[in-house]
Amino acid sequence: MISFPAPVSSARLSYAAHARSLLVLGLPLIGSNLAQMSLHVTDTIMLGWYGVPELAAVVLGSSYFFILFILGSGFSYAVMGMVAQALGAGEEAQVRRDARMGLWLSILFGVAVMPLMWASGPILLALGQRPELAQLAQDYLRVGMWGMVPALIIAVLKSYLSAQERTQVVMWVTLWGVVLNILANWALIFGNLGAPEMGVRGAALASVGVQISTSSLLLAYAAWAPALRKFHLLQRFWRPDWPAFVQVARVGLPIGLASVSEAGLFQASALMMGWIGTEQLAAHGIALELASLTFMVHMGLSNAATVRVGRARGARDGARLRDGALVAQLMSLVFGGVTVVLFLSQPELLIGLFLDMSNPAAPAILAFGAKLMVVAALFQMFDSLQVMALGLLRGVQDTRVPMWIAVASYWLVGIPASYVLAFPLGFGGVGLWLGLVIGLACAGGFLILRFWRGPWLRAA
Repeated sequence: MISFPAPVSSARLSYAAHARSLLVLGLPLIGSNLAQMSLHVTDTIMLGWYGVPELAAVVLGSSYFFILFILGSGFSYAVMGMVAQALGAGEEAQVRRDARMGLWLSILFGVAVMPLMWASGPILLALGQRPELAQLAQDYLRVGMWGMVPALIIAVLKSYLSAQERTQVVMWVTLWGVVLNILANWALIFGNLGAPEMGVRGAALASVGVQISTSSLLLAYAAWAPALRKFHLLQRFWRPDWPAFVQVARVGLPIGLASVSEAGLFQASALMMGWIGTEQLAAHGIALELASLTFMVHMGLSNAATVRVGRARGARDGARLRDGALVAQLMSLVFGGVTVVLFLSQPELLIGLFLDMSNPAAPAILAFGAKLMVVAALFQMFDSLQVMALGLLRGVQDTRVPMWIAVASYWLVGIPASYVLAFPLGFGGVGLWLGLVIGLACAGGFLILRFWRGPWLRAA
């Protein structure tokens, strides 16, 4: 049985102090996550103005890219928890080792999955997508695949800097990327500023440019900022550190598989929605973008909780671990309640932001999307619960059992429930989304129960 060491300090923070510390760390992370998400939102809005088939195709293409990215990003989440714990314990050499091997693993993974994006057309056809949508999605991915490695490097560097509690620079660099993406999209999708009109390829090329620019800025800061130079992040970068490599892989791969299990729940729903119709798939993409925006707030709080819990564990302060976890969970649940009210009260307004209402297909997309927003309100609380539980568990480097909980909840419960409700029971797209609620409820309940019953709290 694992036991948590006795606290090294008798001083105990108040709940208000925990909340302040979490917000100081978490608000820039929330801003960064929202900015990162807005890259996809701007793609969706601008391609919604360009054409409905292009919008539907990029929903498919970005979903395909994202599910590969989220699998590889497990290494970055491992880096966040491991670096936070090493800093809490005062082990500077371990900080460098973990971050460097996290970059190695991310680069290797990014290169390995590029052929899957090049051959995405036949794969999407085999999954039942319409030929014209599969071809457009492949056009998008054959350009966008060059952004996978820099995107994964960004994820590792964000985790590294977050564990260092340097989240503001992450936010500002990501905001710069948003501005650049809007300008590049406007030029390359529509053919403005003398650029060729490239449609979906233009959106992909803009994203690649943003990813390269952002990764370069973050890497320069992480390596050469005066306060961070002592970690020598890039010194002899080419030299392998196999013990650290294996440890980051051991912690990170289950995180990636757990994340892809959840992402797979939503991406499988996109594939099934494509069987129903193009307008329904476009509405699904818009509603999912809105739900994902609010999810970024929960993700930011979850990441901050990972850092706070990891540092408390490294410092052997069980009371700080327990109290900080409780405050983080309560803050996430409160925001979840706020978004429920917003989604239920303003669904048409929110969906309409993504549409050119002069398009003949817009009224059907708006009506169907509003129905999906009502269901999205239902899973806000469960979504906030499961992502916070995962963040807390990553802080104590408990990743293997959460992976199995996620796989069972999403693939053995959620996806079958979505299929049965949508097709055999005849509820269509709304039933498909109700299956998402069921999967998220199972995951959230079991994951948070595991954290609060874990051995890391028994000595607190």
